[in-house]
Amino acid sequence: MSTPDLNLLLTLDVLLAEGSVARAAARLQLSPSAMSRALTRLRQATGDPLLVRAGRGLVPTPRALELRQRIGPLVEEALAALRPATEVDLRQLRRTFTLRSRDGFVENFGPALLARLQREAPGVRIHFVPKLDRDSQPLREASIDLETAVVDADTSPELRTRALFRDRFVGVVRAGHPLSRGPVDLDEYLAGQHILVSHQGHDHGPMDDALQELGLARQVMALVSGFSAALALARGSDLIAMVPERHTSNLRAGLHAFNLPVALAPMTISLLWHPRMEADPAHRWLRQCVHELCSTT
Repeated sequence: MSTPDLNLLLTLDVLLAEGSVARAAARLQLSPSAMSRALTRLRQATGDPLLVRAGRGLVPTPRALELRQRIGPLVEEALAALRPATEVDLRQLRRTFTLRSRDGFVENFGPALLARLQREAPGVRIHFVPKLDRDSQPLREASIDLETAVVDADTSPELRTRALFRDRFVGVVRAGHPLSRGPVDLDEYLAGQHILVSHQGHDHGPMDDALQELGLARQVMALVSGFSAALALARGSDLIAMVPERHTSNLRAGLHAFNLPVALAPMTISLLWHPRMEADPAHRWLRQCVHELCSTT
């Protein structure tokens, strides 16, 4: 059985509304002969004459009257589906979004984001998940909706991005640590023992690369997979941690931060999402919320 031409639904809707081949043709910007051919196809598809001659005009058959009650809503729903998405009613929105980020992001920006959602869209929930790798497949598969990351050459070119804020690395030690008493020079820094944050398990980081160019090296005593663990170790020992300043500001409460003696390039934390979500009104609203909060918090 051949698939019916769904374009005929719109033609039938107009024909039944106008009750005239000529008026229906003018409304759809078709020639009368083209509309007559369309009516013939509709009669063949439905097995009913639909419109029959009565004097100088056409009258609908019982089948046509039945279809008229059903076709109108169908056509309107189809047309609505093909229109650009309108603004979402945030008060009525019921949806869960998944946001993936490194540790520190939730602690810094999560409370303000949840407070805004509660005010504007109380039916929205955020599922915060940890970012364990740079794989973009979860964004493609829609298992996550948004992600925060530093965009670089390894970032998938298909993803949409928007810069959130600039950040820089700082050194961190416990309160009362010898390095907390004033500016830290390179000799003092290298004399200490260090914590390396390595998300991928590498045994070196940006500081080690910078020191290597100077023919120097630091003594790494511990490797951890996240900023929270690095700061926990620094809080309870004499080890020195290196973390992004703004990204970890709340996590560093009670610790001493200092400028690194070797300048490292600043970084831009960006918001990433898949193109399929670009025009979704609710997703677009959430992206704007995150951007505004990160720009001001």
